[in-house]
Amino acid sequence: TAGLPEPDLFIRTGGEQRVSNFLLWQLAYTELYFTETLWPDFDQNAMQEAINSFKTRQRRFGCTGEQILNKSVNLVNHN
Repeated sequence: TAGLPEPDLFIRTGGEQRVSNFLLWQLAYTELYFTETLWPDFDQNAMQEAINSFKTRQRRFGCTGEQILNKSVNLVNHN
């Protein structure tokens, strides 16, 4: 994974809600999506569901929601 960007979205199929130490350090700020759908059945519609879920999330990168809001307010006030 050296030289590659960190993943934005991790999709785990098959109903397991764990990462099993897969890319453990690289997943620190990655959004996790778990689905009951088995990998052979994970089709375009299932992928779209994962993407739609991802689009609704507030990416915080280790901050709290309040910290993100304060950063946004500060950016608006300084422009």
